[in-house]
Amino acid sequence: MSRIQKPVRAAILCLLVVFSFCTVLCAKQENPIYYDVKDVGEPSGQTSMIQPWKVIPLDAEYGGQWVVASDLDGDGQVEIVSSRNVNKGDVHYTSTAVAQKLDGSVLWKWGNPAIGRKIWHHDVACQIHDWDGDGLNEVVLCTKGFLVELDGATGREKRRIRIADDASDCLVFCNLSGGRRPSDVLVKDRYHQIWAYDQAGNLLWTIKDPGGYRTAHQPRPIDINCDGRDEIMAGYAMLNADGSVRWVYKSKTVDQARGHLDCVRIFQRGRKPEDFKLVLTCCGANNVALVDGTGEIIWEVAGYHFESVDVGRVFPGVSGQQLVVDIDHQPLGNSPIWTLDEKGKLLGRIVTDYSRHHCLLDWTGDGIDEILVAHNGCIYDHHGRRIGVLAVPGGGLLGKSKGERSMLIADVTSDGVQDVMMVTPEKVYIYVNRKGAKASGPLRLGTEFNFTLY
Repeated sequence: MSRIQKPVRAAILCLLVVFSFCTVLCAKQENPIYYDVKDVGEPSGQTSMIQPWKVIPLDAEYGGQWVVASDLDGDGQVEIVSSRNVNKGDVHYTSTAVAQKLDGSVLWKWGNPAIGRKIWHHDVACQIHDWDGDGLNEVVLCTKGFLVELDGATGREKRRIRIADDASDCLVFCNLSGGRRPSDVLVKDRYHQIWAYDQAGNLLWTIKDPGGYRTAHQPRPIDINCDGRDEIMAGYAMLNADGSVRWVYKSKTVDQARGHLDCVRIFQRGRKPEDFKLVLTCCGANNVALVDGTGEIIWEVAGYHFESVDVGRVFPGVSGQQLVVDIDHQPLGNSPIWTLDEKGKLLGRIVTDYSRHHCLLDWTGDGIDEILVAHNGCIYDHHGRRIGVLAVPGGGLLGKSKGERSMLIADVTSDGVQDVMMVTPEKVYIYVNRKGAKASGPLRLGTEFNFTLY
């Protein structure tokens, strides 16, 4: 054998070993430990149909499918804010917002109803937050060229802060200064640049292509070193509070430059960065990974277009938490949702008609989370069985109403228990969680802080 042939043969053998290893890894993921269920089509007659507690028609002129909720007027009750946005060449800005009581009555309207779209495809830059710290919530949104602050009770425009014309993709509140509350705000364009402002509207810093990669859909504030100031997971780069790069995630299995970070969720908190665990999904690179708070990779599973992640306790007999993640870009009728444990092992798989929008919630009150899927409205237990269906009167089953369905978890009844909101482009359906346990600590009234769709 020639000197040239030997290294070529060695290289081929090396590639075969790597390929074999990857094949074994993927093969393991194809065999769930507990259940493997295909659940498509209409629910059977034996499935319990759960009727909504309230149905709120969204304002026909100003309403849209992007919905956030909280107490806007200080009466201790939840109001909803729905929004529309404009999309031109994948540049987005909020065009309308309308606040409504749970009886459907309108508190106020803002914006231009002649433009924008009802349906949603991504985050809309509209959030609810007590930005000035006076105990009352504001509605804050990004329109073209401006960050706009509205009085929550009246919709009166309190001020405008000039931003770049395309810095309206989403907005996120965070604590960069180390104060008592999140008073700073991040805005961004679609994939490349992030700007940080303080509560007075002063620019703190900006960064483009953090760590050499595109931004995530929504930057994620995480106080990773527990010093009272948020670090920012800006994409594949974790930023310090001053906007400098702290570390960059470097995959060992995929080319992460093929796309961007889709979702980051906190899997485990700790007292120091090494104790944190973060779940990352890589759009385009087809990967899901668990990393620690220093960016060190704990495990990766490649080969599928993983999207959104929920973290909770799904299996009663499995220690620790689990993560639930959907696999998107699949044909209708073959849409998987996986449950993985803290070591990346596939515990369960449910294939539905469309699994893209989902959440976790203890619906039965046994301390274990059920998996809820928006498209078919189904609630699945830890055996992968349908135990109920959230009925959408007049909207049909399996997403037959116009547009996709959004599913939100929110304390809507002010009782400290998380409920469910299902949103179509025309209506909000609210389902009261009558058996769920009260939260062990303070619970935000309404939807989560910095609500995101991705």
